[in-house]
Amino acid sequence: MRFLHLVAFLLLGLVVCGTAEDAAKQPPNILFLLGDDIDRDSLGPWGGPALTPHLDQLAAEGVTLDNVYCNVAMCAPFRQELYSGRTVWRTRAMPNHSRSTPDTKSLPHYLRPLGYRVGLLGKSHVGPNEAYPFDKVGDLPMKEDANPKALELAGKYISESTKAGKPFCLVVAAHDGHGPYTHGDLTPYRDKSFPIPKDAISTAEYRQNVAQHFAEVTNLDSLLGGLREILDQQSLSENTLVIFCSEQGSAYPFRKWTCFDQGLASGVVAALPGKIPADTRSSHLAWIADLAPTLVEAAGGEVNPDDFDGKSQWKNLTGGSESIHDYAYGAFLNCNIIDNRERIFPIRSIRDERYTLIWSPRAEEEITSNTTLTQALNFLNAKEQKGTPNVAASWVVRSWEKGTGKQMKLVKRLHHRPEWALYDRKSDPEELENLVDSEAHAAELKRLKSGLQTWLQKWDDADPVATEKSFVKKKKK
Repeated sequence: MRFLHLVAFLLLGLVVCGTAEDAAKQPPNILFLLGDDIDRDSLGPWGGPALTPHLDQLAAEGVTLDNVYCNVAMCAPFRQELYSGRTVWRTRAMPNHSRSTPDTKSLPHYLRPLGYRVGLLGKSHVGPNEAYPFDKVGDLPMKEDANPKALELAGKYISESTKAGKPFCLVVAAHDGHGPYTHGDLTPYRDKSFPIPKDAISTAEYRQNVAQHFAEVTNLDSLLGGLREILDQQSLSENTLVIFCSEQGSAYPFRKWTCFDQGLASGVVAALPGKIPADTRSSHLAWIADLAPTLVEAAGGEVNPDDFDGKSQWKNLTGGSESIHDYAYGAFLNCNIIDNRERIFPIRSIRDERYTLIWSPRAEEEITSNTTLTQALNFLNAKEQKGTPNVAASWVVRSWEKGTGKQMKLVKRLHHRPEWALYDRKSDPEELENLVDSEAHAAELKRLKSGLQTWLQKWDDADPVATEKSFVKKKKK
């Protein structure tokens, strides 16, 4: 009898060990939460004023990436870079509301052969369908709290994947963070006592608008908490890679629609128990285009360098410290944007881990603008206020009333940029002091100019004006 008990015990041990070993070999599920127009530095893991307890918890359990940059600070180019792992120079999705070349491949093409279900819930802003053939999990409302519907649809997709015995990669693309700011709990922000960035002017319109924006950011954070609760309920937390991404910068001046740091920077946090060390940070330069090959490697796939422009950062997520890129490149195309569809004002940029160089080749001939800056431009041209001012226009009004020298400079900067601007982000995070004429930085200027020109020549973009003109949509007669 004792012998039979011993045999049973050994057999049980083999089963347990086998089960643990099998679990370790299972590819991780992937849950990706994507925000919409949110400054990286406004979020809790980067010391920002927005209340993000669930994101802070995710950072405590995983890795925070401090230097991730996209190519273009607009929604459609950003998402197509993210899902394809290719730069916008390759996909040709450079202007806003643009589409990739039909031969573009994306996450569904790479993960489905590995056995994954690959779904997109919420905002799309990508195309064509053959380039981004996600499972369409459902749409989400923009002007109301979409969290209940998002949790319902996400929970169903995750449950169906589990029942089918398939790992899942689910992208939940929320609208929270994108104007108009219509929901979220405003209570924590009613006193509007949050700090004002050095590149902003503290008007009543600005503070009220930012408070409403932060309310949506906190609502997005609640969605993160709800999604992780679903994983807990379905016993999937231990084998699910959870990634949060803020998208590009917010729709305030010098952020979205620019090549400034707060436009192109993206906040990324990732956690996977047993794989990604807890409470760690990576300061290495990373591209949004790196995330697709990173997910392919995390899923156990082979990353073909020819498929991607980005490179896998999986080693850096899982405890390594490897410098992958020397530079990150940025672009802005003013054409085809609401209110300014035919204005040509291209911008290109290059940055390393410390310096930023921004090139505006039409600085002497044209001004930059976008839908958030049009009213400010109209105020300046008319030299009077017409209508209720938005944020940028309220800065113009403030400069008329009692503007300081600093405020006057910021108002001018709304539409006027120098041809070349060099910034030291270590001493000047807001990129306000142009060092292009500094003899002490002449070597950095030469190095970055050379790096930018080499990159643009590689992609047939040495003349950004010609590039932008080729994208202008002709008006229908």
